[in-house]
Amino acid sequence: MSSLLKPFSVTDGPCESSGLRQKCSTVPASHSQSLTCNPSQHVGTPTVVDASRSSPIYQSYSARRTLAAASIGGRKITHPGKAILAGGIAGGIEICITFPTEYVKTQLQLDERANPPRYRGIGDCVKLTVQDHGLRGLYRGLSSLLYGSIPKSAVRFGTFEVLANPMRDATGRLDNTRSLWCGLGAGIAEAIIVVCPMETLKVKMIHDQCSLQPRYRGFFHGVREIIRDQGVRGTYQGLTATVLKQGSNQAIRFYVMNSLRNWYKGDDPHCEMHPIVTAMFGATAGAASVFGNTPLDVVKTRMQGLEAHRYTSTVDCAFKILKNEGPQAFYKGTVPRLGRVCLDVAIVFVLYEEVVKLLNNAWKTE
Repeated sequence: MSSLLKPFSVTDGPCESSGLRQKCSTVPASHSQSLTCNPSQHVGTPTVVDASRSSPIYQSYSARRTLAAASIGGRKITHPGKAILAGGIAGGIEICITFPTEYVKTQLQLDERANPPRYRGIGDCVKLTVQDHGLRGLYRGLSSLLYGSIPKSAVRFGTFEVLANPMRDATGRLDNTRSLWCGLGAGIAEAIIVVCPMETLKVKMIHDQCSLQPRYRGFFHGVREIIRDQGVRGTYQGLTATVLKQGSNQAIRFYVMNSLRNWYKGDDPHCEMHPIVTAMFGATAGAASVFGNTPLDVVKTRMQGLEAHRYTSTVDCAFKILKNEGPQAFYKGTVPRLGRVCLDVAIVFVLYEEVVKLLNNAWKTE
């Protein structure tokens, strides 16, 4: 299957079939028994009698038809089950690589200006964390995010494919505007099902480390204590902000990624993108989402922290941040988040595409 997915030029793909159609219509009478056109079949599909099945023209055309069908069926239209599995695998690997930057971003956002700031910047945050807790301190809270990252990516890509597949055209191309709405739906689904409870646990555990006497000894102990103190509702703090953040996040990312993909492929729907190109487009999509919704990320983080009781709602949280800290506070942690998200989105899209290709070999679907 991998050999079928290798890139090929426009002249080797559907464009050449049009040339064959012209030859078909002007075939000499002396060759009419070898290659004829059947009007009852699809336009451009030649009917070849048994005597000519061994001819080079027929074998070449048949091979290219098979290649095009494999490209559309296995690459452009992804089975939701494959999307869920590939998304989960990609999400798990990605978070193990990028978590330290997520940790630093969260610490800087929690370091409110109303209190004497503890950190002077990214480097100072990393330095103090390593001094106090060692290198393992940069991975505090990884378990909660890892347990959430796998199902989060699975839900995201699974939902996106479920919404996008019916909207694709005959070549598997998805319109840019439709990709925006599909991404929005995927982001809302992952926010409600996975992101909100897992992000709440992550933020509370990271915030707990800032206190002089940390309460939580690990992920499961932290979950048990939070639910005992605040109930299940305690894991859904900041749901509105999370839905707004994740919905806009995925809408921007899938829109930018799909737009760049359509631009790169142009009129050749079978053009394969190299993983490096996929990574570059993914990083661009990630950067666009950071600048587009970092204020929502700041509000979400505050609503999920240990001092969330200070805010009565998402709007109240945003108003108090603006009043007490100024508009620049909405972009706290932008630099570390930019680095993490660009790397995150690039890795996830590359891994997702490659895992889907592997699954196409092992899991045959219609």
